[in-house]
Amino acid sequence: MNWNDYEAVLFDLDGVLTPTAELHQRAWFAMFTQFFADYPEIAPYTEADYFAYVDGRPRYDGVAAMLAARGLDCDWGTPTDPPTVTTVCGLGNRKNAQFEELLARDGIAPYPGSLALIEHLHEIGTHMAVVSSSRNAPEVLSIAGIANYFPVVVDGTIAELDGVPGKPAPDMYLAAAARLGVAPSAAVVIEDAVSGVQSGHAGQFGLVLGVNRGAGRDVLIQNGADMVVDDLGELV
Repeated sequence: MNWNDYEAVLFDLDGVLTPTAELHQRAWFAMFTQFFADYPEIAPYTEADYFAYVDGRPRYDGVAAMLAARGLDCDWGTPTDPPTVTTVCGLGNRKNAQFEELLARDGIAPYPGSLALIEHLHEIGTHMAVVSSSRNAPEVLSIAGIANYFPVVVDGTIAELDGVPGKPAPDMYLAAAARLGVAPSAAVVIEDAVSGVQSGHAGQFGLVLGVNRGAGRDVLIQNGADMVVDDLGELV
């Protein structure tokens, strides 16, 4: 991999830079398992559901997609809904409360291979940004000790404020490239989620690199990844 062929690298966060995807997955599992317990007539929530409907999407979009997959209709609500309210936003906030509890209790550190790549790109002067559907991205980057590498962060909060559609639309990545002053064709998108590689492919970026953290190598390729690795340390 010759990184000098590209001007910028745009990283997803959860599951690419840090293992926070595992915390998100545990929080989603706890929330949906408890919620679906009130509907014994429908199938329970599974790990496959996480990758199919939730992984990589903005929080409320993930809730809506999961409910739709089970044929459940729920009012959208508002982002200020408390976690006790049964709306799309309320359920999303319930999941986020569980995620924040896990993050505060367990902390987070970057994947060693991802840190090695970040440090290498920093040394050769490659522009870097984080593009994450999570509204917790700045907090996670700070706790992981890597926030100083990323002058540009386009997260779920910024996307909402600026009216930027979330993944799998390409708009969040396009916004990050624009903030760096780099053409999409000169940038690499690095993603571990199906919705993420779909986003990079739709934006016609120079390279869409998949990281297989469970979605599956073939699935990532079929949805837009140009190549797939198991760990970013392979590319340093």
